[in-house]
Amino acid sequence: MEFPFDVDLLFGERIATVDQHLQPSGRKGAGLTATHRADMQQQLMKIIDEMGKASAKAQNLPTPITSASRMQTNRHVLYILKDSEAKMTGKGIIIGFLKVGYKKLFVLDRQGAHNEVEPLCVLDFYIHESLQRHGYGKELFHYMLQVQLSFSELRNPRNKCPD
Repeated sequence: MEFPFDVDLLFGERIATVDQHLQPSGRKGAGLTATHRADMQQQLMKIIDEMGKASAKAQNLPTPITSASRMQTNRHVLYILKDSEAKMTGKGIIIGFLKVGYKKLFVLDRQGAHNEVEPLCVLDFYIHESLQRHGYGKELFHYMLQVQLSFSELRNPRNKCPD
């Protein structure tokens, strides 16, 4: 998906991580003017909103389930994949995204008892129609799993050091 601004300037990495603060990973705003930071945040919001609309359309949903305003009010993580080599307009393109977050679920165990769990869930996923079947979705999922597994190992180390 193309945008009228340079997505390469907005996202430093091929896959950028965005949370509720709407700041792409690798771009903390150091050395940028307040106006430039505001412009970049507006551009990021535009990307999230447009990709969310495209995802909703592809899934035949009445309204998008991914938007910049929803990202700001939830603790979800968005992984955005760009292609800076496909510079048709000289500005790079957004290939797709993967949105994950923790959700409370109630599951039945083998005895039929209800148990509340809060697993990491895939909440939305979209690869532009013209770029599907090229392995981009797999790339996004692998990246997310690497990030989430390393994060969970930091939170819950299996091999604790002896005292």
